[in-house]
Amino acid sequence: MRKAISTVVILLLIVLISGAWFLWQRSGAYGLNVLLRRGGSYWITVAADDARLSPSMRLALQPAIPDVTAGAGAWKQVELGFEAREVPVVAGGQEVDRLYLNRFDPARFRFIARNEPGGTKDIDQWEAALHPGGQGGTVLIVNGSYFGLKGEADTPLVSMGERLGPRDYDAKAGAWVANASGTHVVGLAGRDWRAVLDGAENAMVSYPLLIGEDGGNAVRAKSNWLANRTFIAEDRQGRIIVGSTKDAFFSLDRLATFLLKTDLDIKTALNLDGGPIAGLSVRSGGYRLKHYARWEAQVAEGKVSLLQAPRDVAWGMPVVLTVERK
Repeated sequence: MRKAISTVVILLLIVLISGAWFLWQRSGAYGLNVLLRRGGSYWITVAADDARLSPSMRLALQPAIPDVTAGAGAWKQVELGFEAREVPVVAGGQEVDRLYLNRFDPARFRFIARNEPGGTKDIDQWEAALHPGGQGGTVLIVNGSYFGLKGEADTPLVSMGERLGPRDYDAKAGAWVANASGTHVVGLAGRDWRAVLDGAENAMVSYPLLIGEDGGNAVRAKSNWLANRTFIAEDRQGRIIVGSTKDAFFSLDRLATFLLKTDLDIKTALNLDGGPIAGLSVRSGGYRLKHYARWEAQVAEGKVSLLQAPRDVAWGMPVVLTVERK
């Protein structure tokens, strides 16, 4: 009996070690942290009216998606060069989502791309790292562009002068770039992204471009991919807007259409990675806003796939955009 038990234990250890080795080879420290933090993640198939979807998502998955308008909301000056605003997304007299908007004067604030491939920091831990002792010059932290299986930047970016991400990349959407000429959100169609990022102190390539330099909706592919959204935009006065959605009512093309209908006077807008990783923290004086993202669902051939995790905890954020006082 003891010999049989020992054999079982040895076999279990071999399986565990083999599994850990495979996970490390495939996803590195990021994969291990995902497993330890939230137990991994997986997709489940649900009906369009399933209670596990948010009410906003169920509304967006109806055969006839209702038209939405922007509810009342005004900019509030939080500090010199920084304004905040919340815009209700209204359908049929009811709020179905909400935009958290933050508008900055780039002459007073710097935009920084950061990559922590281990995925050890969720929105709370990024706060702790960038606000030691509750202090610091970081005003905003939000999820950035896309990352790969090992948590490394999956699109080209520049972080405090250091070039990160892939060297060979076919970029046709857009980027935000902070260099000697200022901070701008630009389209990359017909441009070499290497030349655009050359000389940048911080920059981040992402996709898709929501609003192009022609002032129109730049999202070519229409879909029912629903998720918590984050984006960065430049308005016609040269101010930079960083926005997030509270819920997951919007597909990308409908988000672009909605932004064009607002009074934000957006010149260009670029989507950042969305879903449960799209956390947001804003701290300035007595103003605080913390948002834990949760939602992502994809629809293909009439089937709704909802992203889930065994543990309901904040997701690690390997790539972030931070806004700091100069």
